[in-house]
Amino acid sequence: MNLPNKLTVLRILLIPVFMGFLFWGKSSLDFGVFVALIIFILAAITDSLDGYLARKHRLVTKFGKILDPVADKLLISAAIISFVAMQEISAGAAIIIIGRELAITGLRVVAASEGIVITASKWGKWKTKLQITTIIALIVDPEIIELPFYLPDILVWLAVAVTLYSGIDYFRHTGLDFFQEE
Repeated sequence: MNLPNKLTVLRILLIPVFMGFLFWGKSSLDFGVFVALIIFILAAITDSLDGYLARKHRLVTKFGKILDPVADKLLISAAIISFVAMQEISAGAAIIIIGRELAITGLRVVAASEGIVITASKWGKWKTKLQITTIIALIVDPEIIELPFYLPDILVWLAVAVTLYSGIDYFRHTGLDFFQEE
């Protein structure tokens, strides 16, 4: 297994560790939240790093093409579900974000069966960056870094809007006719 694939697997393995510290930290504060924040940031960095290394060193594999987006969706979904459980974001926001991720994964599978490769769009990249920023803002207590108390809420709904728009954008630009009979 090459280094980019190891980083992808590491991201998946960090998810339960992140969640454990997040739940522990939100109930007892400081140390657990700090560790959860560091783990999430490290996991998010591996998202960019594995792809960069795979492309730069020509280490792109079928395994990586499949597992990398799955790892990304697992990390974001686990964090979003955790925040719903802690009542820090609404279930509606979580459903939109996770629903979009599942829909685009399905779209990519259908497109691949038609010989169409769907690469990440600029909106998809913005969506990911905004989701990561939002999750970081939700982890950090606004009083610690003197953020306005409403910033995490604004980021959640901005992330929902960009997530929804990027999903629509993917469907519009695939070239697939979903209503055509086979």
